[in-house]
Amino acid sequence: MNKNESPKSSRRRILQAGVAIVAAGAAVRPAAAADEPPKVEKTLVGYQDKPNQDGQKCINCQVFLPPNACVTVAGTISPNGWCGVYTPKT
Repeated sequence: MNKNESPKSSRRRILQAGVAIVAAGAAVRPAAAADEPPKVEKTLVGYQDKPNQDGQKCINCQVFLPPNACVTVAGTISPNGWCGVYTPKT
């Protein structure tokens, strides 16, 4: 802060600089990450590497992404796996 600047003006400059830094950080974030919804951990949805008792499996689910991913669940997904977000393809 220089002699001619009030403490209020100095705080404003610091806040403006902080906002600019945060905005710059957001702009650097990869575009793919910004477009993807957050994924949940396997344990939260009861994921298992085998079909459920009714024969439901990831490869027949609407949110399965071949060869081994999911729109909703994080990590590597087995096509023969199953979890609580299973939604059969129509």
